[in-house]
Amino acid sequence: MPTIKITKRAVEALAAQEKLIIFWDQDLSGFGVKVTPAGGKTYIVQYRMGGRGSATRRYTIGPDGTWTATLARAEAERLLRMAASGVDPQAAAKEREHAERELAFGPYSERFLADYGKRNWRQRTYTSAESNMRRWVIPFLSRKALPAITKRDLIELLDRVPATNPALPRNLFALLRKLFNWATERGDLERSPMDTMKPPAPVGARDRVLKDEELVVVAACAEAVGDVFGAMIRLLIVTGQRREEVAGMTWGELDRRLMEWSIPAARAKNGVPSTVPLSDIARGELDGLAGSTRWPRAGYVLTTNGKTSISGFSKVKLRLDKIIGRVLKREIDPWRFHDLRRTFATNMQRLGVRFEVTEALLNHSSGARSGVAGVYQRHVWKEEKKEAIRLWNDRLRTMIFEWESSER
Repeated sequence: MPTIKITKRAVEALAAQEKLIIFWDQDLSGFGVKVTPAGGKTYIVQYRMGGRGSATRRYTIGPDGTWTATLARAEAERLLRMAASGVDPQAAAKEREHAERELAFGPYSERFLADYGKRNWRQRTYTSAESNMRRWVIPFLSRKALPAITKRDLIELLDRVPATNPALPRNLFALLRKLFNWATERGDLERSPMDTMKPPAPVGARDRVLKDEELVVVAACAEAVGDVFGAMIRLLIVTGQRREEVAGMTWGELDRRLMEWSIPAARAKNGVPSTVPLSDIARGELDGLAGSTRWPRAGYVLTTNGKTSISGFSKVKLRLDKIIGRVLKREIDPWRFHDLRRTFATNMQRLGVRFEVTEALLNHSSGARSGVAGVYQRHVWKEEKKEAIRLWNDRLRTMIFEWESSER
């Protein structure tokens, strides 16, 4: 067996032979370079798992060019130490390949969503988690296997979230922590890389309430972002309900005769069904979407393709703010769609509506509807809610009239 001192220069000088030949290193027993008749050169290591009588095994380190002689020597030393300690490099490589194939983050995260998320989360929670996973997490971690993901990787992922979405890092942190805990519980991972990570600080409570002029301008300018999105924004204003609940509204939940919208438990954020009275303004919006005073019996109310409910709210919000800026001749103070709900609640107070009625309209499980009161207080405030919505409908019409008069 020919031997040489395996160095960069020595390997470059090796010429192709009539048949495959291995040149072994003079200093490191088991380290060699294989030269094919075509001139290809590949670094290898040869070792035994046992005593001198056991069979020899060979492990391919990699081709010259991808590996330098110096790096290949260091890798051979590592592999020979593994073999000496009783760990077969070939078996370890197969386990690593299996992990990279079976525990690749992209497919694994899909299994987590299907096997854990769909079984344990409400639909709204699942939809949000799936969206965050596909938009923010999978594109960044998809090329890594689960065991190879480090704390540094996760910190970098969270650091990439734009400052315009302050609540997202905490949501992503909770989602990833659940995934890694699930992986450890199943035995797919020995330890979560998030064990020593602290969650991002919570976002401070918001108190933004739109002024009357701002609210009217938002409603007026909403028309310019499209019929469907415009209707959604005005329905947020007149009903006080959550964005996802309004966006996912179906015709089957609506009753034009009773002027009611029944939100099922599966779509309510708190898992509690709710009945929302509809005002004249809301009825007008829904008639416009239906194209008739006869509403369909099924399907999404707010849809652009007839198959799914609307999405892409952030883009719509950016467009809306630009339009509002042109109308006001200045930038509107920062606001979110959820602020319309807070504005609704604040105006309920201004109109003298009882706190319990406002809580019932908002479908809150806090305050007057929590604790002992929540157990024994079963009055649903049906008539009181209708009266509150009527007052709000009249107040909105007055606000619109006053704004239009000031613009003339």
